Amino acid sequence: MNKTVWEKYDEKGRNLISTFGEEYRQFLSKVKTEREFVCEGKKMAEEAGFRDLKFVTGPLKPGDRVYAVNRGKNLCLFVIGNQPLTEGMNILGAHIDSPRMDLKQHPLYEKDGLVLLDTHYYGGIKKYQWVARPMALHGVVCRKDGSKVFVNIGEKPDDPVVGVSDLLIHLAAKQMEKKGSTVVEGEALNVLAGSIPMAGEEKDPVKKYLLDLLKQEYDIEEDDFLSAEIEVVPAGEARDYGLDRSMILGYGHDDRVCAYTSLRAILEMQDPERTSCCILTDKEEIGSVGATGMHSRWFEMVITSLLAHEGKADLVHLNDTLTNSMMLSSDVSAAVDPNYEDVNDLKNAAYFGKGIVFNKYTGSRGKSGSNDANPEFIAKVRKAMEDSDVMFQTAELGAVDVGGGGTIAYILAQLNMDVIDAGIAVQNMHAPCEIVSKADVYEGYRAYKAFLTNIR
Repeated sequence: MNKTVWEKYDEKGRNLISTFGEEYRQFLSKVKTEREFVCEGKKMAEEAGFRDLKFVTGPLKPGDRVYAVNRGKNLCLFVIGNQPLTEGMNILGAHIDSPRMDLKQHPLYEKDGLVLLDTHYYGGIKKYQWVARPMALHGVVCRKDGSKVFVNIGEKPDDPVVGVSDLLIHLAAKQMEKKGSTVVEGEALNVLAGSIPMAGEEKDPVKKYLLDLLKQEYDIEEDDFLSAEIEVVPAGEARDYGLDRSMILGYGHDDRVCAYTSLRAILEMQDPERTSCCILTDKEEIGSVGATGMHSRWFEMVITSLLAHEGKADLVHLNDTLTNSMMLSSDVSAAVDPNYEDVNDLKNAAYFGKGIVFNKYTGSRGKSGSNDANPEFIAKVRKAMEDSDVMFQTAELGAVDVGGGGTIAYILAQLNMDVIDAGIAVQNMHAPCEIVSKADVYEGYRAYKAFLTNIR
């Protein structure tokens, strides 16, 4: 086995790993939705001297730092380089959505003296993992008058939590005979939210009591759920994991661990040769669809706006910019788990502590849905990593025909740029509590900085 990142660093270096890991752990504990990530990322960007592109007038000069936001769920940041934009950009792209449960538009109902919230799960999950655990409610309620109410219940020490109940083992004989995919059905992921009846009410007294609480606390009516976006996510902070505190356990490493490290990398860029870009996008877990997914034209629109500041806002210049750009699709990879190592080709798999993971291709079966990066580009990436003494490993997402998955890489490649997947290895992927190595988080951050700095 090759050396690990831990063995590469002396005591000072290990302290840097621990410090960066703690900063990320705190961020992950605070940011559990796309909107929360964009809000916090925008704040960090402005503190680092970035300006909102829509308020910028006149030409952009080398070293200028600008950002753009789309519908509160996409964040794109640029540090303008010395070369013209049409010479291409160095791009980091990550997604900021994670698997979860979403409240339906008509979520509230009462049954057997309890009030529940109906949900629809989001992304690929093992549904049985999401029951019998404390959950929080995060999101936004939009009223007809245009005002918004932001909801965050279950994170403060004195907050109540909610959750999905499970069947007690004493009565679960038939349940235990089911396949894992049907042990808990999607329509059974109903969140228990209350049990106190409103005095003097005969019809749905518990539901009415809860609605009265919501009216008092948030000034929202039941109909306001029609224009709400409330996510049910695991409650509580991310935690140091392992007796040696070498890992972090928390919700949403996929893909906020790569989004955070990419964000940190571009915030620290100064006077790059080629323009640096970081695009943080939504909806990857359900196919990158919609106005805030990577299939949206918004990214191209933002690039066109940048080109307009150079007086080059036509299709030829946009095509030149995209064609000459190079990108790391900053998305997680699957770490080898000793309990389940048979699902991997171990010589082409990712391991904790070995640094950032490059996936030439992802997809499933015959590379279906994959980007499959060109070797000429991979050679450039290898040199960029070596020039900055960054440890990296290469991997596939599981053994052939075992499974697979996809990222946003192929979508950007369709714009005729070179793209490769590059991310941090994760255990328990898509579970409510995922695990990463602090060493890989730090080395991933260094890798993203090296790419922005060294790629030509």
